Amino acid sequence: MARSARAEQPGRAFAGLTLPGLKAAGLRLPRLSLPGGLRPWITCLSLGFVLAALLGHGRQLLQLSLDAQGWWWLLLAVGLQGLSLLVNGLAWVVILRWRGLRPRPAPLVSLYVSSNLRKYLPGGIWHLAARVQALRQEGAPLQDGPTGTAPALVATLLDPLLAAVAALALVPLGGWQNGLAVLCLLPLLLLHPRWLQPLLLRLERQRARQLGLSQSLEQELAAGETGAAALPAIWPWGPLLVELLFVLLRFAGFWACVWAFDLQLSLDVWTWLGGFALAWTVGLVVPGAPGGLGVFEAVLLLRLAVELPQASLLAVALSYRLVVTLADVLTAALVGADERLAVSGRSSQ
Repeated sequence: MARSARAEQPGRAFAGLTLPGLKAAGLRLPRLSLPGGLRPWITCLSLGFVLAALLGHGRQLLQLSLDAQGWWWLLLAVGLQGLSLLVNGLAWVVILRWRGLRPRPAPLVSLYVSSNLRKYLPGGIWHLAARVQALRQEGAPLQDGPTGTAPALVATLLDPLLAAVAALALVPLGGWQNGLAVLCLLPLLLLHPRWLQPLLLRLERQRARQLGLSQSLEQELAAGETGAAALPAIWPWGPLLVELLFVLLRFAGFWACVWAFDLQLSLDVWTWLGGFALAWTVGLVVPGAPGGLGVFEAVLLLRLAVELPQASLLAVALSYRLVVTLADVLTAALVGADERLAVSGRSSQ
């Protein structure tokens, strides 16, 4: 008995060293935090990696050149990226309908495309802020008029979430990849209503804090108005399929860049698709530079540079970045011009 009592004493002594024990004793563990937050560090590391690749392969990059056919491929890539942006706007229409709202498709797609340019502003959330605000104010592109803060936040959050899940579902087409294929399919489980509602509720509050809408959100929730809790109790298959089409069109633009540099035969198309889908998703969800600048390129290089000449792959990645940016600007300009023509046509009548 004495031996067992002595054996228990060290256990009692170490019991106070657990996290609850330390908190009860008034001791605080130091929190590890990076100066300035995580976002600038990810941005610096990603851009630093890409810059190092540029410096290391600058001579090979200068030796690469595009013929006339290559420029036509890049022009096609711009058109495909612009089309993908319009499809992404249509995906948002489908999301709002699934959410139970009644959107007006043309104004909603116009809002989506015009606000898309704000993702390049520092912070990376201003395109989402513009969409939330537009859904809440007078003149909202909804048949029933403006909606509340909670529904607007949920409708805006569902778009990148479903796009990321759709893109990850394409990664397994690139092969087993040491088990990565299975991991990329797991996010599909998040779309089950049991998991989707609490996830969106958490993201809803987090985004409300970032946009300064926490008070408005809590007032609505306290009054019984619903956001994430009012989601349909079914899987969002319709919105997911449209987001999948959007990601495939994004890849089609990337694939045109691959053809521009004659790399289409270096790997099979499924490996290209899997590598692109992974890099695009990481660039979307990881907090870094606006528009995923640097993050997409770094992940693509890390994933495919083992099997390809790094200089050629870097040329494809950089040309794709320029193509996407140009397509965003041109599509927004075209949509804006169409709106002005429509307004002038109504005023002349």
